[in-house]
Amino acid sequence: MEYKDYYTILGVEKSASQADIKKAYRALAKKYHPDKNKGDKVAEDKFKDISEAYEVLGDEAKRKQYDQLGANWRQFQNAGAGGGQYYGQPGGFNEADFSDMFGGGGGGGFSDFFQQFFGGGGGFGQAAGGRTRARKGQDYKADLELSLTEAYTGTSRLINLNNQQLRITTKPGVADGQQLRIKGKGGPAAGGGVPGDLYIDIRVHPDPRFERRGDDLYTTLPLDMFTAILGGQAQVNTMNGQLKLTIPAGTQAGKTLRLRGKGMPVYGKPDQFGDLYVKIEVNLPTDLSAEERQLLEKLRDMRQAKAV
Repeated sequence: MEYKDYYTILGVEKSASQADIKKAYRALAKKYHPDKNKGDKVAEDKFKDISEAYEVLGDEAKRKQYDQLGANWRQFQNAGAGGGQYYGQPGGFNEADFSDMFGGGGGGGFSDFFQQFFGGGGGFGQAAGGRTRARKGQDYKADLELSLTEAYTGTSRLINLNNQQLRITTKPGVADGQQLRIKGKGGPAAGGGVPGDLYIDIRVHPDPRFERRGDDLYTTLPLDMFTAILGGQAQVNTMNGQLKLTIPAGTQAGKTLRLRGKGMPVYGKPDQFGDLYVKIEVNLPTDLSAEERQLLEKLRDMRQAKAV
Protein backbone atom coordinates (compact mmCIF):
# COMPACT_ATOMS: atom_id res chain seq x y z
CA MET A 1 0.00 0.00 0.00
CA GLU A 2 1.45 3.37 -1.04
CA TYR A 3 2.34 5.89 1.66
CA LYS A 4 0.64 9.25 1.17
CA ASP A 5 2.77 12.35 1.81
CA TYR A 6 0.00 14.85 2.43
CA TYR A 7 2.41 17.76 2.84
CA THR A 8 3.85 17.16 -0.63
CA ILE A 9 0.37 16.78 -2.11
CA LEU A 10 -0.61 20.23 -0.80
CA GLY A 11 2.82 21.69 -1.61
CA VAL A 12 3.53 22.92 1.93
CA GLU A 13 6.30 22.39 4.47
CA LYS A 14 5.74 20.24 7.55
CA SER A 15 6.11 23.40 9.62
CA ALA A 16 3.27 25.13 7.75
CA SER A 17 0.60 26.82 9.87
CA GLN A 18 -3.04 25.76 9.70
CA ALA A 19 -3.77 28.99 7.83
CA ASP A 20 -1.08 28.19 5.21
CA ILE A 21 -2.47 24.68 4.79
CA LYS A 22 -5.98 26.01 4.30
CA LYS A 23 -4.76 28.60 1.78
CA ALA A 24 -2.85 25.98 -0.23
CA TYR A 25 -5.82 23.63 -0.20
CA ARG A 26 -8.25 26.28 -1.43
CA ALA A 27 -5.98 27.25 -4.32
CA LEU A 28 -5.45 23.64 -5.46
CA ALA A 29 -9.10 22.65 -4.96
CA LYS A 30 -10.17 25.58 -7.13
CA LYS A 31 -7.69 24.58 -9.85
CA TYR A 32 -8.57 20.88 -9.96
CA HIS A 33 -12.27 21.02 -9.07
CA PRO A 34 -14.33 18.60 -11.23
CA ASP A 35 -16.65 21.39 -12.32
CA LYS A 36 -13.71 23.05 -14.06
CA ASN A 37 -12.20 19.83 -15.41
CA LYS A 38 -15.14 17.80 -16.63
CA GLY A 39 -14.07 14.43 -18.03
CA ASP A 40 -10.44 14.90 -16.92
CA LYS A 41 -9.60 11.75 -14.92
CA VAL A 42 -6.15 13.07 -13.94
CA ALA A 43 -7.67 16.24 -12.47
CA GLU A 44 -10.34 14.17 -10.73
CA ASP A 45 -7.72 11.95 -9.05
CA LYS A 46 -5.67 15.01 -8.14
CA PHE A 47 -8.72 16.64 -6.55
CA LYS A 48 -9.35 13.50 -4.49
CA ASP A 49 -5.74 13.49 -3.24
CA ILE A 50 -5.91 17.20 -2.38
CA SER A 51 -9.17 16.80 -0.48
CA GLU A 52 -7.89 13.75 1.38
CA ALA A 53 -4.71 15.59 2.35
CA TYR A 54 -6.71 18.52 3.70
CA GLU A 55 -9.05 16.19 5.60
CA VAL A 56 -5.99 15.11 7.59
CA LEU A 57 -3.75 18.19 7.74
CA GLY A 58 -6.67 20.60 8.14
CA ASP A 59 -7.68 18.82 11.35
CA GLU A 60 -5.18 19.39 14.16
CA ALA A 61 -5.92 16.05 15.88
CA LYS A 62 -5.54 14.03 12.68
CA ARG A 63 -2.46 15.99 11.69
CA LYS A 64 -0.84 15.27 15.07
CA GLN A 65 -1.48 11.54 14.70
CA TYR A 66 -0.21 11.58 11.14
CA ASP A 67 2.97 13.44 12.13
CA GLN A 68 3.63 11.07 15.05
CA LEU A 69 3.43 7.91 12.96
CA GLY A 70 4.58 9.38 9.66
CA ALA A 71 6.35 7.11 7.20
CA ASN A 72 6.70 4.41 9.90
CA TRP A 73 3.00 3.66 9.74
CA ARG A 74 3.54 0.18 8.29
CA GLN A 75 5.79 -0.79 11.21
CA PHE A 76 3.07 0.21 13.65
CA GLN A 77 0.55 -1.72 11.61
CA ASN A 78 2.62 -4.89 11.54
CA ALA A 79 3.32 -4.58 15.27
CA GLY A 80 -0.42 -4.30 15.98
CA ALA A 81 0.01 -1.00 17.81
CA GLY A 82 -3.17 0.94 18.51
CA GLY A 83 -2.56 4.45 17.29
CA GLY A 84 -6.04 5.62 18.15
CA GLN A 85 -8.68 7.02 15.84
CA TYR A 86 -9.72 10.59 15.12
CA TYR A 87 -13.17 10.83 13.65
CA GLY A 88 -15.06 13.45 15.50
CA GLN A 89 -14.19 16.81 13.95
CA PRO A 90 -16.49 17.24 10.94
CA GLY A 91 -14.81 19.44 8.37
CA GLY A 92 -13.22 19.52 4.93
CA PHE A 93 -14.15 16.78 2.46
CA ASN A 94 -15.05 13.26 3.47
CA GLU A 95 -16.69 10.10 2.16
CA ALA A 96 -20.14 11.67 1.91
CA ASP A 97 -18.78 14.50 -0.22
CA PHE A 98 -17.04 12.09 -2.59
CA SER A 99 -20.11 9.87 -2.90
CA ASP A 100 -22.12 12.90 -4.05
CA MET A 101 -19.39 14.21 -6.34
CA PHE A 102 -18.25 11.00 -8.04
CA GLY A 103 -21.25 8.74 -7.63
CA GLY A 104 -19.90 6.60 -4.78
CA GLY A 105 -18.19 3.21 -4.99
CA GLY A 106 -15.90 2.06 -7.76
CA GLY A 107 -12.89 4.15 -6.69
CA GLY A 108 -14.79 7.09 -5.18
CA GLY A 109 -13.86 8.17 -1.66
CA PHE A 110 -10.58 8.22 0.21
CA SER A 111 -7.57 6.02 -0.48
CA ASP A 112 -6.79 2.69 1.17
CA PHE A 113 -4.00 4.49 3.04
CA PHE A 114 -6.50 6.93 4.58
CA GLN A 115 -8.92 4.13 5.48
CA GLN A 116 -6.13 2.10 7.06
CA PHE A 117 -4.84 5.13 8.94
CA PHE A 118 -8.05 6.81 10.10
CA GLY A 119 -11.20 4.93 9.28
CA GLY A 120 -10.97 1.34 8.13
CA GLY A 121 -10.79 -2.00 9.87
CA GLY A 122 -7.48 -3.47 11.01
CA GLY A 123 -4.19 -1.60 11.01
CA PHE A 124 -4.01 1.06 13.70
CA GLY A 125 -7.47 0.21 14.98
CA GLN A 126 -6.42 -3.23 16.25
CA ALA A 127 -5.35 -3.89 19.77
CA ALA A 128 -2.44 -6.15 20.64
CA GLY A 129 -3.31 -9.81 20.15
CA GLY A 130 -5.45 -9.14 17.09
CA ARG A 131 -8.63 -8.18 18.96
CA THR A 132 -10.47 -5.34 17.20
CA ARG A 133 -11.33 -2.40 19.42
CA ALA A 134 -14.94 -1.29 19.46
CA ARG A 135 -15.01 2.26 18.18
CA LYS A 136 -17.37 4.73 16.61
CA GLY A 137 -17.49 4.92 12.83
CA GLN A 138 -16.29 7.95 10.91
CA ASP A 139 -18.49 11.05 10.88
CA TYR A 140 -19.56 12.32 7.46
CA LYS A 141 -20.30 15.86 6.36
CA ALA A 142 -22.36 17.37 3.55
CA ASP A 143 -23.74 20.79 2.57
CA LEU A 144 -27.41 21.52 1.97
CA GLU A 145 -28.24 24.68 0.00
CA LEU A 146 -31.62 26.34 0.51
CA SER A 147 -33.45 29.44 -0.64
CA LEU A 148 -34.80 31.84 1.98
CA THR A 149 -38.30 30.64 1.12
CA GLU A 150 -37.29 27.03 1.83
CA ALA A 151 -35.70 28.14 5.10
CA TYR A 152 -38.99 29.88 5.97
CA THR A 153 -41.31 26.97 5.19
CA GLY A 154 -39.01 24.05 5.89
CA THR A 155 -38.24 21.51 3.19
CA SER A 156 -36.83 18.07 2.44
CA ARG A 157 -34.12 16.93 0.04
CA LEU A 158 -32.70 13.62 -1.12
CA ILE A 159 -28.93 13.24 -0.95
CA ASN A 160 -26.78 10.40 -2.21
CA LEU A 161 -24.77 8.80 0.58
CA ASN A 162 -22.70 5.70 -0.17
CA ASN A 163 -24.96 4.77 -3.09
CA GLN A 164 -28.04 5.13 -0.89
CA GLN A 165 -30.56 7.95 -0.97
CA LEU A 166 -31.21 9.68 2.32
CA ARG A 167 -34.01 12.21 2.85
CA ILE A 168 -32.97 15.27 4.83
CA THR A 169 -35.81 17.32 6.36
CA THR A 170 -35.34 20.84 7.71
CA LYS A 171 -37.67 22.62 10.12
CA PRO A 172 -39.02 26.13 9.41
CA GLY A 173 -36.62 28.86 10.46
CA VAL A 174 -33.37 27.00 9.83
CA ALA A 175 -30.47 29.48 9.55
CA ASP A 176 -27.45 29.88 7.29
CA GLY A 177 -24.45 28.21 8.91
CA GLN A 178 -26.59 26.00 11.16
CA GLN A 179 -25.40 22.42 11.45
CA LEU A 180 -27.77 19.46 11.67
CA ARG A 181 -26.67 16.14 13.13
CA ILE A 182 -28.20 12.87 11.99
CA LYS A 183 -27.12 10.10 14.33
CA GLY A 184 -25.96 6.80 12.94
CA LYS A 185 -25.82 7.87 9.28
CA GLY A 186 -22.04 8.18 9.09
CA GLY A 187 -19.44 5.50 8.45
CA PRO A 188 -19.85 1.92 9.65
CA ALA A 189 -18.12 0.94 12.88
CA ALA A 190 -15.56 -1.76 13.49
CA GLY A 191 -15.38 -4.11 16.44
CA GLY A 192 -19.01 -3.73 17.43
CA GLY A 193 -18.90 0.04 17.80
CA VAL A 194 -21.68 2.44 16.87
CA PRO A 195 -21.87 4.00 13.36
CA GLY A 196 -20.68 7.55 12.86
CA ASP A 197 -22.97 10.52 12.44
CA LEU A 198 -23.85 12.68 9.44
CA TYR A 199 -23.39 16.44 9.82
CA ILE A 200 -25.35 18.68 7.45
CA ASP A 201 -24.15 22.28 7.05
CA ILE A 202 -26.99 24.58 6.00
CA ARG A 203 -26.28 27.23 3.35
CA VAL A 204 -29.16 29.72 2.82
CA HIS A 205 -28.82 31.79 -0.34
CA PRO A 206 -29.35 35.56 -0.09
CA ASP A 207 -32.78 36.83 -1.12
CA PRO A 208 -32.96 40.10 -3.11
CA ARG A 209 -36.13 41.14 -1.26
CA PHE A 210 -35.00 40.73 2.35
CA GLU A 211 -32.04 40.91 4.68
CA ARG A 212 -32.21 38.40 7.50
CA ARG A 213 -30.92 39.21 10.99
CA GLY A 214 -31.65 36.33 13.31
CA ASP A 215 -35.42 35.78 13.17
CA ASP A 216 -36.15 39.31 11.90
CA LEU A 217 -36.32 40.42 8.27
CA TYR A 218 -35.52 43.84 6.81
CA THR A 219 -36.74 45.31 3.54
CA THR A 220 -37.21 48.68 1.83
CA LEU A 221 -40.43 50.17 0.49
CA PRO A 222 -40.16 52.75 -2.30
CA LEU A 223 -42.83 55.49 -2.07
CA ASP A 224 -43.66 58.37 -4.34
CA MET A 225 -43.36 61.84 -2.86
CA PHE A 226 -47.10 62.46 -2.77
CA THR A 227 -47.95 59.28 -0.81
CA ALA A 228 -45.19 60.09 1.66
CA ILE A 229 -46.54 63.64 2.13
CA LEU A 230 -50.28 63.00 2.01
CA GLY A 231 -50.41 59.41 3.29
CA GLY A 232 -52.14 56.50 1.62
CA GLN A 233 -51.82 52.78 0.91
CA ALA A 234 -48.82 50.82 -0.36
CA GLN A 235 -48.08 47.16 -1.04
CA VAL A 236 -45.13 45.62 0.84
CA ASN A 237 -43.56 42.21 0.25
CA THR A 238 -43.65 39.63 3.05
CA MET A 239 -42.68 35.95 3.07
CA ASN A 240 -46.40 35.16 2.75
CA GLY A 241 -47.01 37.44 -0.23
CA GLN A 242 -47.88 41.12 -0.50
CA LEU A 243 -49.53 43.01 2.34
CA LYS A 244 -51.39 46.33 2.16
CA LEU A 245 -49.68 48.85 4.41
CA THR A 246 -51.16 52.16 5.61
CA ILE A 247 -48.71 55.04 5.20
CA PRO A 248 -49.25 57.91 7.66
CA ALA A 249 -49.23 61.45 6.20
CA GLY A 250 -45.87 63.15 6.50
CA THR A 251 -43.84 59.92 6.50
CA GLN A 252 -40.16 60.80 6.29
CA ALA A 253 -37.59 59.06 4.11
CA GLY A 254 -35.64 56.55 6.20
CA LYS A 255 -38.49 55.95 8.65
CA THR A 256 -38.78 52.26 9.62
CA LEU A 257 -42.13 50.60 10.19
CA ARG A 258 -42.33 47.38 12.22
CA LEU A 259 -44.69 44.57 11.26
CA ARG A 260 -44.92 42.17 14.18
CA GLY A 261 -44.84 38.45 13.44
CA LYS A 262 -43.99 38.91 9.75
CA GLY A 263 -40.38 37.77 10.05
CA MET A 264 -38.87 34.26 10.06
CA PRO A 265 -40.25 31.39 12.13
CA VAL A 266 -38.32 30.75 15.35
CA TYR A 267 -36.50 27.45 14.81
CA GLY A 268 -38.13 24.65 16.76
CA LYS A 269 -41.02 26.92 17.82
CA PRO A 270 -43.50 26.90 14.91
CA ASP A 271 -45.94 29.28 16.60
CA GLN A 272 -43.37 32.05 17.11
CA PHE A 273 -42.08 34.48 14.46
CA GLY A 274 -39.68 37.36 14.24
CA ASP A 275 -40.69 40.78 12.91
CA LEU A 276 -40.45 42.48 9.51
CA TYR A 277 -38.89 45.95 9.45
CA VAL A 278 -39.86 48.13 6.49
CA LYS A 279 -37.63 51.11 5.72
CA ILE A 280 -39.29 53.90 3.73
CA GLU A 281 -37.50 55.12 0.62
CA VAL A 282 -39.01 58.24 -0.98
CA ASN A 283 -38.53 58.60 -4.72
CA LEU A 284 -38.61 62.18 -6.01
CA PRO A 285 -39.96 62.90 -9.51
CA THR A 286 -37.36 63.87 -12.12
CA ASP A 287 -39.60 64.54 -15.13
CA LEU A 288 -41.80 67.41 -13.96
CA SER A 289 -43.88 69.22 -16.54
CA ALA A 290 -43.83 73.03 -16.64
CA GLU A 291 -47.24 73.14 -14.95
CA GLU A 292 -46.18 70.73 -12.19
CA ARG A 293 -43.05 72.78 -11.55
CA GLN A 294 -45.11 75.99 -11.28
CA LEU A 295 -47.43 74.32 -8.77
CA LEU A 296 -44.52 73.11 -6.65
CA GLU A 297 -42.91 76.55 -6.76
CA LYS A 298 -46.23 78.07 -5.65
CA LEU A 299 -46.42 75.54 -2.80
CA ARG A 300 -42.85 76.40 -1.82
CA ASP A 301 -43.62 80.10 -1.77
CA MET A 302 -46.71 79.47 0.36
CA ARG A 303 -44.67 77.44 2.88
CA GLN A 304 -41.98 80.09 3.06
CA ALA A 305 -44.53 82.84 3.59
CA LYS A 306 -46.18 80.84 6.32
CA ALA A 307 -42.84 80.44 8.12
CA VAL A 308 -42.20 84.22 8.23
